[in-house]
Amino acid sequence: QVQLVESGGGLVQAGGSLRLSCAASGRTFSPKAMGWFRQAPGKEREFVATITWTGGSAYYADSMKGRFTISRDNAKAMVFLQMNSLKPEDTAVYYCAAVGRSIGAWPVLAPTEYDYWGQGTQVTVSS
Repeated sequence: QVQLVESGGGLVQAGGSLRLSCAASGRTFSPKAMGWFRQAPGKEREFVATITWTGGSAYYADSMKGRFTISRDNAKAMVFLQMNSLKPEDTAVYYCAAVGRSIGAWPVLAPTEYDYWGQGTQVTVSS
């Protein structure tokens, strides 16, 4: 029933910026929290950022603090990830995800705690 679709990925040079978008299906979409994860080839899925849907409280992985900003538009059922000062090590497939039921603990960092996932969008940062 719930569908998430990411967009905005692409090729960017080191130091550049990129803005990712995630659109959710349905006017009644109301998750507890939304998150962004990334996965590079041969590596495990890595937490990037998360935000509560109602209050908009955000939390970031240490390597993303000061560079990435997560935000959401509740009326449009969308979540965004503004990425600045990009580095080659940021190269990965980026996924948006939603916590559909309840939050056991904040922040929600584990991929297994998220109920819905998008298909991913490729971000490539050249050196």
